[in-house]
Amino acid sequence: MKHNRILSVIAFAGILCAASSCGDGFLTVDNPTAAPIEDYFTTEPHLQEALVAAYAPLHWTDWNGSQYNPLMIMSDIMADQIWVGGNDKTDNQFWHMMMNYEATSEQTMKGIWSTAYSGVKRCNDLLTYLGWTEGLSEETAKAVEEQGRLLRVYYYSWLWKFWGNVVYYEQNLTAPFIGEQLKADAVYSKMIADLEAAIALDALPMRQPDNKAGYLTKAFAYMLYAEIVMYQKDEARYGTALGYMKEIINDPGYDLSDYTTLFKREGEWCQESIFEITYRADGQVRSYDNPLGAGGTILCQLIGPYVMTEGSDDHKAGWGFAPVRKSTYDMYAAGDVRRDATCYNATVNAYEPRYQDTGYFLEKYQGSQADYATGDGAPDMRFGNNYRIYRYAETLLNAAELALQSDPASAKTWLNLVHNRAGLSDTVEATLENIQKERALEFVGEGKRYWDLIRWGLASTVLVPDEFGYRTNSWSESKKYLPIPQSEIDAAQGTLVQNNY
Repeated sequence: MKHNRILSVIAFAGILCAASSCGDGFLTVDNPTAAPIEDYFTTEPHLQEALVAAYAPLHWTDWNGSQYNPLMIMSDIMADQIWVGGNDKTDNQFWHMMMNYEATSEQTMKGIWSTAYSGVKRCNDLLTYLGWTEGLSEETAKAVEEQGRLLRVYYYSWLWKFWGNVVYYEQNLTAPFIGEQLKADAVYSKMIADLEAAIALDALPMRQPDNKAGYLTKAFAYMLYAEIVMYQKDEARYGTALGYMKEIINDPGYDLSDYTTLFKREGEWCQESIFEITYRADGQVRSYDNPLGAGGTILCQLIGPYVMTEGSDDHKAGWGFAPVRKSTYDMYAAGDVRRDATCYNATVNAYEPRYQDTGYFLEKYQGSQADYATGDGAPDMRFGNNYRIYRYAETLLNAAELALQSDPASAKTWLNLVHNRAGLSDTVEATLENIQKERALEFVGEGKRYWDLIRWGLASTVLVPDEFGYRTNSWSESKKYLPIPQSEIDAAQGTLVQNNY
């Protein structure tokens, strides 16, 4: 397993967070010394502290102190490949309401909202402090600026996709901390301009060395660009996005890896990995009352089978959320290695079935007894499973989709690299339908499916009531954006317009 310098100093981010008031006061900052903040952030080591702090919110979505909002699962419960599960439909009730497209301003996801704005605020701080720092080389200054801009766009992309019409700012707000709410298209325009400015700095390597795994790269920037451009259906930028995918494809640092170990400890930061959110659980201090402390993720606890007899295999028990649908298991062809690497058949053990049980759970993020760590924090948070955000397989499928009209021969080659890696010997034609199918098989549980269905215009026909009576509503354009949390509406003093949900 590759180690990452960010997590070796992430505990400092918790200290800085405490000094920066990460709760309701996340828009204000006090420095962690008695020196004026303008004096503290004038040296490169202190600027690096601010850089680490800007990365820190990436780790908070699973549990931020108020809600369980693991990034990938929050997307996928609104799609068609996993259920919500848990004890019943009142357990994490807002998950169930999101799944059925009946969320309300009181029963909706709010953890990612606050975490994303915490990230934005820290990126704005970083870019401000950059102007105060003395003695920086031009190379270092550009690298810090590019990371700050890329992280800011990434945090805004969460807000943009889930809520659309949000407050956007690149200078932190001052009292009374009221900003202008923009329409989703205007938010996109701001994000893409910031992203293009970041890419133009050209200060990051295509791939980081092993001792800096976890820091952003040029490949991350390119994948983020393709993701938001394709979701927006910004056809004027498709050529640029395809060019970026080709740069990654032509880089010797990236390639496909063994899918059967891709989501195991040995698969972390492998040649296929473009970006992961890294969780190091050994010696962790993260807990329910210290959710921003250094440590592992609670995702594995959320999605493990409930009251499972441990010892017959390497899986640990959990709370029974996010069971994989039987239809998801059945969509894989015989011999497709992705099936068992994606779907854990929990019936090999004794366990207690919970709501929406199918017998299958998301193997990609199951907790491992062998990798279960020790520490002073909460036992539920001792899982060091990294979140896979961007993989080389997605690069290939992005490129195939973008090249369908302009270069069908290359599109076919790229599509079949992914298809054949799965252990399938046949060759498939480069059609949009085949690319859609391949993405459905490749990315179960990785937070891609829901957004794909929306951008392809398939959500209203695929996301419909099911035969079991779990989902009774159909997706519609009015359901594209979640309700803005009521607490945010109230705090905005009448300046936020609620989404029409």
